[in-house]
Amino acid sequence: MKNIIYSISFVILCCMAIQKADAKKRNGKSPNIVLILIDDFGYGDVGCYGATGFQTPNIDGLANDGMRFTNFYAAQPVCSASRAGLLTGCYPNRIGFHGALMPDDKIGMNASEYTLAEMLKEKGYVTKAVGKWHLGHYDKFMPLKHGFDEFYGLPYSNDMWPRDNVSGEKVKPKSKRAGYCELPLMRDKKTERHITSMDDQAQLTTWYTENAVSFIEKNADQPFFLYFSHSMGHVPLGVSDKFKGKSEQGRYGDVVMELDWSVGEIVRVLKQKGIEDNTLLIFTSDNGPWLNYGNHAGSTGGLREGKSTSWEGGQRVPMIIKYPGYTPSGRINNDLTCAIDILPTLTKIVGGQLSDNKIDGIDVSEMWQGKVNAKERDHVLFYYGDNFLNGIRKGNWKLVLPHEWKSYETKPGRNGKNGRRISKQINELELYDLTRDPSERYNVAKLYPKKVKELMIDVEKARQELGDSNVGIDRGSNNREIGKL
Repeated sequence: MKNIIYSISFVILCCMAIQKADAKKRNGKSPNIVLILIDDFGYGDVGCYGATGFQTPNIDGLANDGMRFTNFYAAQPVCSASRAGLLTGCYPNRIGFHGALMPDDKIGMNASEYTLAEMLKEKGYVTKAVGKWHLGHYDKFMPLKHGFDEFYGLPYSNDMWPRDNVSGEKVKPKSKRAGYCELPLMRDKKTERHITSMDDQAQLTTWYTENAVSFIEKNADQPFFLYFSHSMGHVPLGVSDKFKGKSEQGRYGDVVMELDWSVGEIVRVLKQKGIEDNTLLIFTSDNGPWLNYGNHAGSTGGLREGKSTSWEGGQRVPMIIKYPGYTPSGRINNDLTCAIDILPTLTKIVGGQLSDNKIDGIDVSEMWQGKVNAKERDHVLFYYGDNFLNGIRKGNWKLVLPHEWKSYETKPGRNGKNGRRISKQINELELYDLTRDPSERYNVAKLYPKKVKELMIDVEKARQELGDSNVGIDRGSNNREIGKL
């Protein structure tokens, strides 16, 4: 009996040693990196985060095999700013980004900014952006000028076209969108075709996925970086016949099921090429759901408000990382982190170098490894609009500063039509304990005056460095200019 036990123990120890050796070998190579970014995707839009009415088995599979974060924040609660922060490691207002760029804007990513793609390219990676860009649509602002070897996708949001978001028909001449061009689906610098109907919108997820899969197949023998930024689930919602009518939730659920299929296709080709174990895969969202679209919008999972607000529903989003032999399997991470941390963390993992530009992200690679007492972010700043500092989170405490916002707490739209939003304002400091009150409904500022005072020290530092238009400081001491024509 003892011999049997010793034999079993010996086999287990040998297996553990082999696993450690394999992990060491994998980590000694440059990992492929796939970063999947979903548009307007809420905290409650994934099965493992509590979604109902549809299934996301492939995304849930990433969480089962990797690490799921519960306190991860987008860089800002709106498209362009959020993406700028993710790719540069900066609070977007530091580099001049506020809100979402429009097709008639003549600004974009400054050539002096150093992106995640540029860092990886310097480490010998082949790089590609697939999907929505939205960091300036003139040539000097586009992906090929910011570290990407290839680009396939739209230069901005899929609703920035001269058509109705429900029927796909041309809008009336007096409409704001009437002056927009048809949506250009681009390959590198050239327009391959135009998106001119809802049928075209319905194919975007499939076209993007096929292109992304082809890129992986072509570059499986060398380190690659795939920045896969979906247009969905931004309105107008397009879903192919493969998933139309498949969910209990309706059109939005169908769209999410197709996005989940897309994730599955990426995992499938990684396995097929034998490179899954040496690929670091990140799944997240650019901001929370656009709730005034009602049943064509996602879910915050009970968090307050949504996209373009500084409440939790606007900026706290799903985040999953899978990197076999590096991230623990099935781990839930409750530490505080932000999209601006991705650049410095990946820089550490691949042995790259950051530029001399001041950034706000921090290296959280030990957190991704699941190490005990790993370094986490000290605080997250909630900026929005023209440099308005609306709040700060530190630990489990969130201080909301006096500000105005457009609230979703009114009647939403349905079936692709947007509902109205109402203006709201708070005039005093509000403090929330997010451990007990993640929905931010119980202001405890009067109960914890010392905590308010402590957080205000960090607020004043941020105001001096980055500004705060709420108190008349439009620029701080260390803002940089956005790119201009």
